[in-house]
This record gives sequence, structure tokens and C-alpha cells, in this order.
Amino acid sequence: MFSLCGLNCNLCTMKLDNYCPGCGGGSGNQGCSIAKCSLLHQGIEYCFLCEEYPCSKYEGIEKYDSFITHRKQLSDMKKARMVGLDRYHLELEGKAEILRYLLENYNDGRRKTFFCLAINLLEISDIREVVEKLKKQIDLNHKTMKEKALVAVSLFQEIADKNNILLKLNKKPSKK
Repeated sequence: MFSLCGLNCNLCTMKLDNYCPGCGGGSGNQGCSIAKCSLLHQGIEYCFLCEEYPCSKYEGIEKYDSFITHRKQLSDMKKARMVGLDRYHLELEGKAEILRYLLENYNDGRRKTFFCLAINLLEISDIREVVEKLKKQIDLNHKTMKEKALVAVSLFQEIADKNNILLKLNKKPSKK
């Protein structure tokens, strides 16, 4: 649910599509220097439990995204450390449940990354507010999926703009 480096696995497109086994196993993480580092440090479960955290591997880590946003890695690990892993996992499960609901009811086939970003970057209270507005504004049986998706995107974009959050992956420029 929560990776050793602070990514929210249950809110990731790669995990949702079963392309990533997570930090704990399989061949999907062999290129990850942080996963390798964990093995060198007695297989710690989360980097923030390491005496050396935050180490040089975290310099600039939030600057660019991959298939999932990295913008909240450090703050999410800080939050998990402060509130405790059980409480943080409860919040993540709540976010994952909302993400599943959005993908089932508002994804027109083109919104998975957008919804994953919104759920990762927005506070749970803002996310719940958007979902409540959606339930009031949309009759799930009478609008096309495209119409429902546009309303959902609009509501999430409105709250993101209010909080100065960009709901777009910040990809690293390619080297020429």
C-alpha cells in the first residue's frame, strides 16, 4: 500500500494494472536503487526507519514524476512517521477506495492517471468533498460516462486550482 520510499502504491497506475509487484517482491523493482539499499540495510520496511534517512538518494526526488507522482514522497513519509503507520494506512485505504469508485463510475477510459494524481495530491477532506458534490450533481444512470468524467475532472481541477496543485505528471525532460 505504501512503498519503502514513500510512494502510495495503491494509488498508482502501474500497481492498478498489475505491472508492479511492489518493493517487496518480483522482478519489477530490480532497477530501484532504493529497494537495493533497503536490502543492504537489513531489509527495512520504510526508509524513514533508517538511521541514514534522508540520505542522498532523496535529493531532488520530488522534482520529477515517473508513472506516479513523487511530489509528496517526503511529506507522506513524514506524515506516516508522525501519525503512525496504522493510521496512515487507514487514510491510504480510504483514498484507494475512493479511487476505485471513481474509476468504476467516472472513468471514460482516459482519466486513470488524472484520478490517481488527484487522489495522491489532494487532502482526503477535499477528495471527499468532490465525491459528495459528484453524487449530488450526477445521476449515475442518466449521464454518459464521458459526461460524468468531464464533471468529475472539472470538480477535481477546481479544488486543485484553489490549492495551487497541478494535476499533471511533471516528467523529466528527455536528453537530446
